[in-house]
Amino acid sequence: MSALLEIKSSVLRQVQVCPSFRRRAEQEPESTNADPREPATGAWKPGDGVEFFAQMRLLLKKGEGRQGLPCPEVLLRSSSPAPAEPVDPNRGLRVLAQEEALLGYLQQVFGTSPEEHAEAIGHVKAAKAPSYALKVSVMRAKNLLAKDPNGFSDPYCMLGILPASGAPREPGAQKEQRFSFRKGGKRGGPLPAKCIRVTEVKSSTLNPVWKEHFLFEIEDVSTDQLHLDIWDHDDDVSLVEACRKLNEVIGLKGMSRYFKQIVKSARANGTAGPTEDHTDDFLGCLNIPVQEVPVAGVDRWFKLEPRSSASRVQGDCHLVLKLITTQRDTAMSQRGRSGFLSYLLLLSRLLQFEHRAEEPNSSSWRGELSAPAATVLCLHGAQSNLSPLQLAVLHWQVSSRHHQTRTLDYGYLLGLLEDLQVHWEEAASLPQEQEESLADSFSAFSEFGLQLLRQLRDYFPATNSTAVCRLELLLKCLGKLQVFQPSFEICPFETELNMDVAAALKRGNREWYDRMLNTKSAREQPGPQRLPGLIELADAIYDDLQSCFSIYASLFHSILKVDFFTLTFRQLERLVAEEAWVLTEELSPKMTLEVASGLFELYLTLADIQRFWSSIPGRDSRSLALAGIHAPFLPAVKLWLQVLRDQTKWRLQGAVDVDTLEPMDTTSKHSSSAATAGLCFSHIQELWLRLAWPDPPQAQVLGTQLSQDMCEAVLFYTELLRKKVDTQPGAAGETVSEPLCVVLNNVELVRKAAGQALRGLAWVEGPAGPEGVLPRPLLSCMQALDEDLQREARTVTAHLTSKMVGDIRKYVQHVSLSPDSIQNEEAVAPLMKYLDEKLALLNASLVKEHLSRVLEALWELLLQAILQALGADRDVSADFYGRFHFTLEALVSFFHAEGQGLPLESLRDGSYKRLEEELRLHKCSTRECIEQFYLDKLKQRSLEQNRFGRLSVRCHYEAAEQRLAVEVLHAADLLPLDANGLSDPFVIVELGPPHLFPLVRSQRTQVKARTLHPVYDELFHFSVPAEACRRRGACVLFTVMDHDWLSTNDFAGEAALGLGSVSGIARPQVGGAVRAGQPVTLHLCRPRAQVRSALRMLEGRGSKEAQEFVKKLKELEKYMEADP
Repeated sequence: MSALLEIKSSVLRQVQVCPSFRRRAEQEPESTNADPREPATGAWKPGDGVEFFAQMRLLLKKGEGRQGLPCPEVLLRSSSPAPAEPVDPNRGLRVLAQEEALLGYLQQVFGTSPEEHAEAIGHVKAAKAPSYALKVSVMRAKNLLAKDPNGFSDPYCMLGILPASGAPREPGAQKEQRFSFRKGGKRGGPLPAKCIRVTEVKSSTLNPVWKEHFLFEIEDVSTDQLHLDIWDHDDDVSLVEACRKLNEVIGLKGMSRYFKQIVKSARANGTAGPTEDHTDDFLGCLNIPVQEVPVAGVDRWFKLEPRSSASRVQGDCHLVLKLITTQRDTAMSQRGRSGFLSYLLLLSRLLQFEHRAEEPNSSSWRGELSAPAATVLCLHGAQSNLSPLQLAVLHWQVSSRHHQTRTLDYGYLLGLLEDLQVHWEEAASLPQEQEESLADSFSAFSEFGLQLLRQLRDYFPATNSTAVCRLELLLKCLGKLQVFQPSFEICPFETELNMDVAAALKRGNREWYDRMLNTKSAREQPGPQRLPGLIELADAIYDDLQSCFSIYASLFHSILKVDFFTLTFRQLERLVAEEAWVLTEELSPKMTLEVASGLFELYLTLADIQRFWSSIPGRDSRSLALAGIHAPFLPAVKLWLQVLRDQTKWRLQGAVDVDTLEPMDTTSKHSSSAATAGLCFSHIQELWLRLAWPDPPQAQVLGTQLSQDMCEAVLFYTELLRKKVDTQPGAAGETVSEPLCVVLNNVELVRKAAGQALRGLAWVEGPAGPEGVLPRPLLSCMQALDEDLQREARTVTAHLTSKMVGDIRKYVQHVSLSPDSIQNEEAVAPLMKYLDEKLALLNASLVKEHLSRVLEALWELLLQAILQALGADRDVSADFYGRFHFTLEALVSFFHAEGQGLPLESLRDGSYKRLEEELRLHKCSTRECIEQFYLDKLKQRSLEQNRFGRLSVRCHYEAAEQRLAVEVLHAADLLPLDANGLSDPFVIVELGPPHLFPLVRSQRTQVKARTLHPVYDELFHFSVPAEACRRRGACVLFTVMDHDWLSTNDFAGEAALGLGSVSGIARPQVGGAVRAGQPVTLHLCRPRAQVRSALRMLEGRGSKEAQEFVKKLKELEKYMEADP
């Protein structure tokens, strides 16, 4: 307390004699952000599909933020705007408080009573007045007048203190004249030598730089003034020397100045008196009253003044002035205490008092002092003659130590260090005692900062941008300390600072891990009880590593060159891997469903940690402690996937039970169970991607099983839908069932969702496996599932369209029974109206894929109904078939819907061709129908080429004889039609159609007994004109029969050869020579449906020609009845 009172007395003395000055205050707003945490979730209940998939969604949500490298959301990086300038006692001064206000402020700071305060003031007033001195630094001048012939001057300064008695104060004409120093001058009388100082001469310049410092004692602060003259130094120059300097003359102006100088020099050497001096030229002067110098000093440019109105001067002079005390009558001065220590104690006291006035928990105070405090410090520092470096050291020492008791803004501390660095580089050195004190403050602050870094996660959470900004500034402060490390003779650091930081971070990582482990998963607990806590610990480690990578790593690396992320990842990854290995070994013999679920979730997080390291370029996960961690988790993963299979079916069962088979909303056409099923399959796929099992053979086993389970679940779901729709009663008279439409839509939605999910289950088949190619087991599973779902969709479609069969037949019958008197459009109108209404309902109820499927089924129903109607009606008019032809084309246009419906290729295929052929044949004549019969035989091909055997023949036309030569060579692989397993085959050769060859009779080969490979080599001739052979449908028909002695012959097969391609008919022979064609192998077959359709068409004809042709063919069909 006595020391503080002595400081107070010293300050009171300075307050009474101080002038006023200004200081600018700065404020920086503070913002704090809360760090909300998500609530913890419980474990799922086995057997409950809803809770199981809710837990799965939480696992997937946890993994959403773990895809790729994290991006910082909130971070004040080094490239952000710099913090505000720190408080500097020598800059931006505030308005000086009045003396009474300062005295009252000091009473509050030191906490003295009114009596003690009055006593201290009286003691100050009674003490001896202090001694003052003026520190003058002549820095530089600019824009001086040129006095020498070369266009420059050789300036120097003469300065001194002009006492009150030395200043001329005569009125009148003498008022314009100013005092100046002159060698041998009479004006003003001589001055004491100790009062005059001279700078060096700066040759040949108009902007001299001196940087010289002087100290003058002041007798009377109120009356003394500083006087400064600037002269141009000119030595005596002889005429010979003046001539030698002709080369220094610059311009005409310099030439005239040169001659003037020669005249002055001659005058001085000849006629001038001894006391008259013409050597130096006057360049300007300054007169500064000492009382106008602020206590804080002044550092500025002063404009040069003339001696009188006749003088011509120009330019400015830069001076630094500071009024200090050299001797004070105080107890601390008498005991030899330096102003450095006094200032340190005073500043510490003021900081404690000023900071106490701020909010108690404020951490953003930047050392802003009130006006009285700034005034007191400025007075004390200036009058104690403390250098800028000493003031910077004092403010850093006091503020850094005060920060350890009451938190300050790190931007303020960084500013103090930067200011200290600037003055450190400019000044020579500090006294050893002060340098040791500064080194101690550096050590104390670094130890304090390292202690904070050990608890980095507590004091600087990554989710708080304000805290991260403070961390950045703290690291910059620590980095700034390294700048001073090489400059100290007594080094305050035992090792490199970045090594100390790395050691502190490692220790802090271990302390944080141990604290989290003891809190969440203490080793004293049994394994099953520790498992949930270890999952939380692994999640916390992953989140912490994300923060390290995205927030902390760049700060530590850019500022202190410390690889914080690698250091932390290696340490935490090793610790959690060791804990996981121990726990899995303990839990393996106790595997239950709940334990398997917990281990599965733990593995997902550990795998995320490992992938996080691998996702960083240049990092290899094979060297991690987590490499191979998947092995002990395999039994738990297999068991969990079995649980997933069962829970999926339970979930689908529950979804179908509550499903009403109605669209979910107006924008969708599927029901709620399909959306649930699609979501389940999507979750399974996402979970497989998160699992990413690293061992390829094991991944194949797991993926194959999971894909099969998913396919079973899809089929299980469709079976549930079919059972549900079968149990629902249909509305009376309803032909388009909305539940069936919803089921179709559900099947399509699930087919797409399952297909996409199955494609997402692809695994890598070893290091050499191709990328982007689905594994064969998965591809087979997908193909089988797609076929099953397509079959299921066809079944439901048939069930849906079956309700419309009766109506369709009714309207088709209406078309067939319509009289010939009404128009075709009128006859078809009811059918078209019915179809338009039903298809409008189907279009509103079905998705596009199934709408096309239903349209195809309806199209087939219509074609079959029309074919049935045509078969039921015989001997009708041609208008009857023309009406159905019109109906068919109207239906094609209706179902095509100008490209919006079924494609024309699909509409005009299959049953349409058969129907169109029958309609065309019904409009043809008898002979045209017979020709069509033979054309169909030429077009037909055996479905199984080796079933009925082969026949080799050779044909050519002999133009000279106008006959057709047909040679039957041999047959092979005929059907065994006898009981002995053989046949007795012969071949009937005939030409057709009969109306083209009315006079030609059929011929036959010999019977070859007991063989299936007969050889005939028989030649037959048919006398026919070539023109008849070129007619439409002309052909040779080969019928192979099995000869039976006791019963009718058996039909073995037939084949037809068009005559248009026979040699001699297609290409007439040259020169009339007969050339046998190449052998032709014909595959035997049975008449197909289109051939028989022409036959049925002829059966309805009443003409004799048609009846005879049919009768002949009927006889042939009798032989075919015994064919297997």
